[in-house]
Amino acid sequence: MSASVLYDAPGPKAVVRNRIFAVIGSLAIAALLVVSVMRLSDKGHLAAGMWDIFNYAGIRQNILDGVVATLKAFGLAAVGSLVLGVVLAVGRLSDHKPVRWLATGFIELFRSIPLLITIYAIWVGFLTDYSMWALALGLSVYNGCVQAEVLRAGINSVPKGQREAAYALGMSKTQVMVSVLMPQAIRAMLPTIISQLVVTLKDTSLGYIILYPELLNSIRLIASNTQVNGQYPYVSTIIVGGTIYVVMCLMLSSLATWIEKRGRRAKTGIAVHAAAEPAEAPEVLDAAPADRPTGPKDKTN
Repeated sequence: MSASVLYDAPGPKAVVRNRIFAVIGSLAIAALLVVSVMRLSDKGHLAAGMWDIFNYAGIRQNILDGVVATLKAFGLAAVGSLVLGVVLAVGRLSDHKPVRWLATGFIELFRSIPLLITIYAIWVGFLTDYSMWALALGLSVYNGCVQAEVLRAGINSVPKGQREAAYALGMSKTQVMVSVLMPQAIRAMLPTIISQLVVTLKDTSLGYIILYPELLNSIRLIASNTQVNGQYPYVSTIIVGGTIYVVMCLMLSSLATWIEKRGRRAKTGIAVHAAAEPAEAPEVLDAAPADRPTGPKDKTN
């Protein structure tokens, strides 16, 4: 049994103590859930009528439209953030100081500004009539800065010997970046890139601030405009909307896992061919022993 230098195996007393704390924590969480369910049930939020609203075709269509709008904004933001991330990462690693300073300033500026402020400023200042593009652009700017730092870390993790070998072969800086560094950086940082895309998908819910009809905004409108037994179905709509968000994030994570496994199975490098027969002249192979040249004969007197 191998032990890590950063972790000491707990002794018998520590094992018992950890188990006791785990049981107490689990019971506390279960009790909290039971109390929450009982309170919601007493107030009528879990009544059957609160869930019957989803049987109406109009409400289901509104939720479906919200999902489609969310995926549209996410698709634009995902592509925009990845493209901007590559440009900013290359700019930050540039040998030209003005380009490097500009890329660094852009990244530090928009990473420091809250995403909600960025989205709202773009919507009010430039794209008041195009809320989808305002949301996608705001998400692209912020997440592009994060992706740039991820890609920069991946590029710096590539061994310097590969870069030097590529330069020794006569490759230009662009060829080295595109053919050698960037593919390895993307493969190494793919889990982090996908994790940030999941964050981008969840951040589309900020579109409600600019009145974009994404999923959260659609659910909020359904809950605030539909009344059942004198109450508004906020709990049921939040549960349904949260479940949809969880399903979309899990699907994106599953796609990322599939891409990562496929990349590991991909055959890369130069294949080694079988040794060929030696190329010799036919007359040499077919020559009779008598016809083959012989060494100089000894001359005797």
